[in-house]
Amino acid sequence: MRRLLLVTALVLSSPMPLAAQDSLPPAPYAYQQLDDPELEAKATDLMHTLRCLKCQSQSIADSDAPMAGDMRHQVRTRIAAGESPAEVRQWLVDRYGEYVSYQPRVTASTWPLFVAPLLVLLLAAFILRGRLVKRKEPGK
Repeated sequence: MRRLLLVTALVLSSPMPLAAQDSLPPAPYAYQQLDDPELEAKATDLMHTLRCLKCQSQSIADSDAPMAGDMRHQVRTRIAAGESPAEVRQWLVDRYGEYVSYQPRVTASTWPLFVAPLLVLLLAAFILRGRLVKRKEPGK
């Protein structure tokens, strides 16, 4: 019984499963380009507009993260299978959310993000105009 408990404790505390995750080989098209230059150009253009979910500051075309490699593989595989870049983008957005795209769509939940900067600029122009008019008034 003690041996069984000891073996169980050793297996559960072993770091092997964690180390095995990083030793998986990359997906075939993670670092290999498509044979057709036109399809590769479409895939590359699309990859530059998709965010690496692990790095968050790089596109999947520029990132060395394993997840970005898997996403590059998916993009190239789907483009080679005949899907359009828009279809591949939509599939990735459906899977990972709008955050994956550097070119988000205007929707009911995102329109304030597009309108807010314009409102701030209009407010700043209104305040600046008001201050300049006050300075030009005689007697003040």
